[in-house]
Amino acid sequence: MQLLPSDFLIKLAREYDLSPEQEEAFVVRFSMKENDLSVADFLHISPNAFRTRMSGVYKKFSIGGRRPGKSRLLHDLLLQKYRQSHPISEPADDNLDTDSLVQEVRQQIQPSIQEQCGTMKVLDMTQPIGLEDIYTNVNILEKIIGRRRLALNEMLQGFDLSLEEFDRCGLGKITEQRVPGLEAVKLYNKLLVLGKPGAGKTTFLKYLAIHCANSQVLGERVPIFITLKQFAEIQNQPTLTTYINQILAKCDVTEAQATEIINRGKGLILLDGLDEVREEDCDRILNQIQQFTEQYRQNSFVLTCRIAAREYTFGKFTEVEMADFDDQQIQTFVGKWFQAKESDLADYFMKQLKENPPIKELATNPLLLTLLCIEFEDSGAFPPNRSELYSRAIHTLLRKWDDKRRIVRQQVYRKLSVQRKEDLLSEVAFITFKRKDYFFKQRDVEQYIAGYIRNLPDAKTDQEALLLDSEAVLKSIEAQHGLLVERARNIYSFSHLTFQEYFTARKTIAQADLAALVEHLTEKRWREVFVLTVTMMQDASELMQLMKQKIDGLVARDEKIQRFLHWLNQKSSSVNVSYKPAAVRAFFLNLDRALDLDQALDFCLELSYSLYHGLYFSCNLDLNEALGKAFDEVIETLDRELDRDLDRASIIIPKLTYSLQQLKKQLPNPEKDQEQLEQWWNVNSVDWVWQLRSMMIEHCDFGYYSQFSDQQKELLEQYYDANKLLVDCLNSDCYVSKEVRQEIEDTLLLPAAD
Repeated sequence: MQLLPSDFLIKLAREYDLSPEQEEAFVVRFSMKENDLSVADFLHISPNAFRTRMSGVYKKFSIGGRRPGKSRLLHDLLLQKYRQSHPISEPADDNLDTDSLVQEVRQQIQPSIQEQCGTMKVLDMTQPIGLEDIYTNVNILEKIIGRRRLALNEMLQGFDLSLEEFDRCGLGKITEQRVPGLEAVKLYNKLLVLGKPGAGKTTFLKYLAIHCANSQVLGERVPIFITLKQFAEIQNQPTLTTYINQILAKCDVTEAQATEIINRGKGLILLDGLDEVREEDCDRILNQIQQFTEQYRQNSFVLTCRIAAREYTFGKFTEVEMADFDDQQIQTFVGKWFQAKESDLADYFMKQLKENPPIKELATNPLLLTLLCIEFEDSGAFPPNRSELYSRAIHTLLRKWDDKRRIVRQQVYRKLSVQRKEDLLSEVAFITFKRKDYFFKQRDVEQYIAGYIRNLPDAKTDQEALLLDSEAVLKSIEAQHGLLVERARNIYSFSHLTFQEYFTARKTIAQADLAALVEHLTEKRWREVFVLTVTMMQDASELMQLMKQKIDGLVARDEKIQRFLHWLNQKSSSVNVSYKPAAVRAFFLNLDRALDLDQALDFCLELSYSLYHGLYFSCNLDLNEALGKAFDEVIETLDRELDRDLDRASIIIPKLTYSLQQLKKQLPNPEKDQEQLEQWWNVNSVDWVWQLRSMMIEHCDFGYYSQFSDQQKELLEQYYDANKLLVDCLNSDCYVSKEVRQEIEDTLLLPAAD
């Protein structure tokens, strides 16, 4: 049954002299609801009361008797009257006049579209920025990610969780084909674009409107941009047709011209933010869209909505999903942002982003990428305390994004404040992270939610009702905030592993069980949780001491490792340099480890880089990163840098200087023939490296590491990594007493007796 416009029905009701009660029932029945029970429920009256009202309506329209099908008869009569009063013009044989009209109307509305869509101002931006200045082409996924039918083991395919060295940005990695957004609009006449909060849906629609108005895309159509929230809240509740006429009238487009454009299917109707419509307006707006798109189906339509907002059904629309930004899109957006701000920070921003994988995860979301750019613009760097940055990102998604646009959403569970939502998410994160559940089944996360909300005031005690509430809360968090997302049908995860780690740290602090956290010290996947926890604590001294005790205890009972640590301490003490003793101990430990590498080329990549970078010392012990550079970088700079580093080597290891000079002479001159150097390296690198290895052992008393068993090597690796984590925590923006900090720095990498 085709639903009819409410303004047409209201006019007809008054023409037939219906009472206010009859008019209300009549309009709802034929404009919004397709059966009597749903109308009675909508009007909050009994089915008998509704039937009584409709009996009077049938009499007014001269449909009498007790025969069945009176509703269908009345509908057919109404539809006939509607078609008589709203004829659809047949297209003219000659489209020349229509094309001229489209061009004329586009020119008339272009200034209005530019004013409405040409700038954007979000979050804490002090001034609006031109949309064209920062717009980055978006991609569309033709398959909705949350509707994939995948099992948990398929979601984790490619990740070896036993090694705990998975690609954190790869969790939930999307392999579905991407289509450029503009191509999708050209391909599908009716498009429903779904996306997570901050995915860039509105920006995409504004870009479409501007480029269509400028004849740069879909040049045969006239763009009409409608914010559905504004349309829904107009006091006199006009139809969509009337509203479009009003929009175009402000641009001096006559009603006749507007009607001609729509009747001939020349409109590009952009309907933004279905999820932002208030609950009380939702059914009316849905029916308006259904009626309009069916009646004027030759036009093009793009409708946007958040994923999981509601179960909408638009039979004629193709549903697609906004894809996250990839690396190239991130770089493009960042470059445009800082260029628009007349800043030269773009390259440094990308460098810092590359070095901070947890922060980089957030950059795949355009809204959070904007937040990162604003933060970076203010200080020229990311905050040293990453937890503060994550907190601001979460605050943006939980409240600020909607507040800025004055959107009030339905509170599914009214006792769930922002604070309570953070507590709930911390509970879910802590449980799932401990279990290594990066993806979890919907029924499981609903159980976690139910376990939390059952303790809130006025919570339902009936288990079935409680689970229904927990499902509603889950969908609310997904749709409104995007912190939990459906990765496949009935399988959820946090939108970013970063958020799961942040909320796990938050719960750890709330529980105040630091000893339980320290038990995970040697698990690499807990590294970020440790760093976040120490920066979120008011005083991390106790936790740092517990970590140091745990680390020393790892090797306390292994006599061979203890002797090695004694040698390490003696070796570093014999060197007269200005660096911190712990940093020198770390350098010699890494050097001895490097001499035991099984692969000669790997050794070269590590050790030669260390040499030509001046026997890199650092108080943060970040030597693994310094030793892990690519081969082509080594080849390019080895000869040039080794001259300088021989001088430094002579200070630290005097006997080695002459041998290094002789070894250097074997290398061809890269300035004369780079290709010859590369050819030489391919043939001679293994022998060259082993000569270097022999020199180090002969002159510097190295080689202890090679005497350890595989089990001892593994234990020493854990010991070193745990010490590095401890130093990373010390170097983070955490509060630790001076006494504790000094004690830790003085005793790093020392044997138990020392």
